[in-house]
Amino acid sequence: MRAVVQRVSEASVKINNQIVGNIGIGFLVLLGIEELDEESDADWLAKKIATLRVFSDKEGAMNLDLNQVSGKCLVISQFTLHAKTKKGTRPSFIKAAKPEHAIPLYGEFIGKLEAYTNSKVETGEFGADMKVGLINDGPVTILIDTKNKE
Repeated sequence: MRAVVQRVSEASVKINNQIVGNIGIGFLVLLGIEELDEESDADWLAKKIATLRVFSDKEGAMNLDLNQVSGKCLVISQFTLHAKTKKGTRPSFIKAAKPEHAIPLYGEFIGKLEAYTNSKVETGEFGADMKVGLINDGPVTILIDTKNKE
């Protein structure tokens, strides 16, 4: 699994001009699932995101996690995070998981993230054409890949 985690002061997602998910302070998580991913990847990634200490403490140091700032998460499925651009100019998405594999893991990840943050996670809709809006706070943007664990 790959995630682009953006610290936000607000974020929302629209489908057909209707807001289906929105948050204030927290993380916008763009989540890409590949064919080799499994439940252990969802658990590891959810725990990592829930405990990322990138929110400012009273001294201005990035030292607090989501729970400590009462932050929320908005998770958006994003198969394009597994794009391969080595050849030509048209990306290949061959490593991205097919819906029958990705949808259950997407749900598993959301459930784990809710458990680790003790908070409802807002979402878009898997496979839908979505319009995502955000105010990136900092900006702070972190890429996490469960296969590299860095």
